[in-house]
Amino acid sequence: MARRPLKRAAAASTASSPAARIVGLDALRGVALVAMAAYHFCFDLRWFGLAHWDFEHDLRWVAARSLILGSFLLIAGASLVLASQRADAVRVFVRHWLRIALAALLVTVASYAAFPQTFIRFGVLHAIAVTLVLALPLVPRPRTAFMIGILVVVAGIVVADARFDAPMLHWIGFMTHRPATEDYVPLFPWSGVLLAGIPLGHALLRRGPGALARVARLPSLVPLLGRHSLLVYLVHQPVLIALLWLVTRR
Repeated sequence: MARRPLKRAAAASTASSPAARIVGLDALRGVALVAMAAYHFCFDLRWFGLAHWDFEHDLRWVAARSLILGSFLLIAGASLVLASQRADAVRVFVRHWLRIALAALLVTVASYAAFPQTFIRFGVLHAIAVTLVLALPLVPRPRTAFMIGILVVVAGIVVADARFDAPMLHWIGFMTHRPATEDYVPLFPWSGVLLAGIPLGHALLRRGPGALARVARLPSLVPLLGRHSLLVYLVHQPVLIALLWLVTRR
């Protein structure tokens, strides 16, 4: 199913060969990872009783989470476009998707072991895995992807219907209240952000490998983190929790 949209995307691009990796995009992803780790560290401080911030209701924390999450999804949409230019685009997509899907399953299992009452049923990795598949037909259509993305975001913000409060429908969105879970990233509105990243990916293709040059000049560790974002995402919380546990045990 992925083959035709990916081929059409490659044909529609102005590039005649697979796109070179854009270091600046890796750096942006690395910055988002650092911000995410800082946010989770603050969250863990509260979990250990060392802080008392209100992550659920304080608008500053809510805005911080939304900005970090939106950054990851926007970059995921742009990266989907860049990956579509490779000669082995189908194989790369399938391999990348399987990694994300397996990581999402691992997050669900691990969070159930740690938080059986509030484990992660549909978090950021689950949302990315589903939206990447839904976004494939729109990869060669950046304007359409952007318009649909905006509609999805707006609908996810303004529409609330009690019928979507049913547990089996939580992944869609439109709920009247947030479910009790450690991470919740429903398709409405968040899949719209990934779709909005598709025109960004096309813009980066037009600019070429030199796009985001200023961001690319960040210390080399930042884009390195961005290139291994899935691994960093999976290990950073266990590491932070282990360190805090060691500190508080003294």
